[in-house]
Amino acid sequence: MKGIELRIKGKVQGVGFRPFVWLTANRYQLKGDVNNDGQGVLIRLFEPDEATLARFLEDLQYKLPPLALITEIRQCHKQWDKVLQSDQFLIRESENNAMDTQIVPDAATCPACLQDLFDPANRRYRYPFTNCTHCGPRFTIIKAIPYDRKNTSMADFPLCPQCAAEYKNPADRRFHAQPNACPQCGPHIWLQDRHGIITENENALKQTALLLRRGGIVAVKGLGGFHLACDATDSAAVEKLRRRKGRPSKPLAIMVPHLDFLHGLSPQEIQLLTSAAAPILLLAKHKVAGLCAQIAPHLNEIGVMLPSNPLQHLLLHEIQRPLVMTSANPSGQPPVLDNQSAIEDLADLADCFLCHNREILQRADDSLIRIAFDGMETLRRARGYVPDETPLDIPNRHNILALGADLKNTFCLLKQNKAVVSQHIGDTSEEKVALQLSENLDLFRRIYQFKPELIAVDAHQGYLSSALGKQLAEEHQLPLIEVLHHHAHIVSVMAEHHCNEQVIGLALDGIGMGEKGQLWGGECLLVDNSHCRYLGGLPAVPLPGGDLAAKQPWRNWFAHLRQFVADWQPIIAASCADYDWQLLDKAVTRGINSPYISSAGRLFDAVAYGLNITPANLSWEGEAACRLEALAEHSLFNREPELLATIPVKMPLVENKLDLGIFWQQWLNYTAAPSDRAFAFHYALAEGFAELARRQAEKYHCRTIVLSGGVMHNQLLRRLLKQQLRDFNLLSAQAFPMGDGGLSLGQAVIAAARYQTHKGQTK
Repeated sequence: MKGIELRIKGKVQGVGFRPFVWLTANRYQLKGDVNNDGQGVLIRLFEPDEATLARFLEDLQYKLPPLALITEIRQCHKQWDKVLQSDQFLIRESENNAMDTQIVPDAATCPACLQDLFDPANRRYRYPFTNCTHCGPRFTIIKAIPYDRKNTSMADFPLCPQCAAEYKNPADRRFHAQPNACPQCGPHIWLQDRHGIITENENALKQTALLLRRGGIVAVKGLGGFHLACDATDSAAVEKLRRRKGRPSKPLAIMVPHLDFLHGLSPQEIQLLTSAAAPILLLAKHKVAGLCAQIAPHLNEIGVMLPSNPLQHLLLHEIQRPLVMTSANPSGQPPVLDNQSAIEDLADLADCFLCHNREILQRADDSLIRIAFDGMETLRRARGYVPDETPLDIPNRHNILALGADLKNTFCLLKQNKAVVSQHIGDTSEEKVALQLSENLDLFRRIYQFKPELIAVDAHQGYLSSALGKQLAEEHQLPLIEVLHHHAHIVSVMAEHHCNEQVIGLALDGIGMGEKGQLWGGECLLVDNSHCRYLGGLPAVPLPGGDLAAKQPWRNWFAHLRQFVADWQPIIAASCADYDWQLLDKAVTRGINSPYISSAGRLFDAVAYGLNITPANLSWEGEAACRLEALAEHSLFNREPELLATIPVKMPLVENKLDLGIFWQQWLNYTAAPSDRAFAFHYALAEGFAELARRQAEKYHCRTIVLSGGVMHNQLLRRLLKQQLRDFNLLSAQAFPMGDGGLSLGQAVIAAARYQTHKGQTK
């Protein structure tokens, strides 16, 4: 029999694509079949006429189910020796062959399932695991491809007759919804303390809400891990959570029952909050009313999300107030995934545990997004976005594995011109986080049937992620490429924007390995996908105490004043009286644990300490810089930009280095309100780097300037830079973090550009 074969690639498994094809084919009275396999979806049409085929193809591309995405349709004429039941259109069983299709991220509860959830006449009324092909868990429950129930954590729950009928009916929106379940056959919830189960199912929900209203802390199991929840309007409850978790000031994310708890949202903010990804969205504080002050102290934004799964919808509907929903992990450890670990590891943090018996196979933290002045900005990429595939405009024929960095770790699988970047994993210096990295990497490689031909790592010799990459390269006899930290930062942004030209890159962050073993953190670079050349930036300053300087801002204040201010000692004696700065002075003089670094992050720490707005010991990365930005946003200069020319603080260029001697002299003598001094620092830094970038762009005939590095998440600094460089093509990351969470993508692209197939050598 003759016909047409259509190979469909993209997000086409587990999203209701086959029943959509079945319904569309039957509407046009086409004959043939459709099935899933490792390549995506295969459609066979037996002897279609051209006009009907054209209409079918048009519907296929423009009337897709909500979560589906087609990236490629290949059409060819076929002839089959034997085809059964050719008088109708069928859905065939899945086939497992070489993997080349996308896995779909978890998706927030859809409106239809939400209606089922709160309909007393529906058999899934108040059932915490309601889902369909348009929503529910995907990535967090998968262990193999094809995405069939037997290859997920739902394999432990045989379908009851009613659910099985839905599952087998192509006209039902739960057709082949792999997590499909109901109260009779699916997972269930219970509330327990460390001694055992207290109550189950509906009573567990009501008892949890009662505990939260009374100021309790409950560990709640979600799709990709546990959250610690408490009443976000109760100061005592929030303080108790902070005390138990050892988190004195780091901002806490909150979950509100519905949009009515928020005010003055932009259309973009509403769209993101209610999207299938349902991320945490950073909102201005005035848009969220009724919270206690301890949610995000000293900051101007609060991370807010809506319920993203039925259990959260039921809990928030029951309590009708905002809840803190922060990752459930002891300090420095990864979030727990299973019930027993939660009870053991969170015993000192939570009063009770709201558990369920559906296994979490893949950790997925809440994604963190902001709608900034220049569009969407991703600060943490995980649930709802991972493992979305990213098409790249690069020539690459190889499988490349990039291991990222140690902080905010992600890894990247690059196959030809398609990249899959993992979810946020965290600080791999912690043993349990490093273990999760290895486990996730093994699972990704198994699911995607991915065999790397080349491994890329950060050039820092002390990174555990780099050590893991070297170990894998040795075990499998693979070439290894070491990539400069800030080169990867810039190229990650270029890759996202399909930019393959030579650019000027401004890379500002805390610390990263640069050329010849130098520690960088504030550089202007000439960059393409293969090469990186230093052009200037911040001068190198001692890092007194090494890693301690990132946690104790006074050390950076001391180092900067010692190097750039002639009469520094009286100032330090007055401002650092509680610290043994004389001993530190001797250590720096002798070069003991005081490496030189050109770090924008540590410069922010120094200025923040000079304004007396930081604690003695920072409790989270970027705390000093975030407080400094929040203070600067209250400046008069922010409200009256015509006054910018009167700011008496500069960072002029001297031989392509920003002159911090001039800056500190002027800034220390600038007797203005703290908010104006904070703004003046941002303005001087932006002005200095903008001038440096402009000069180098003109010298090397570049029209594109790329901004990256964790410091570029500072909206004020980025806005000032973009204002001063507005006559250039300016790129900054949107879909990936500008910090280390986006680093693995840049590493993979650089490795692809450098790779030589001849004898597997690198250049």
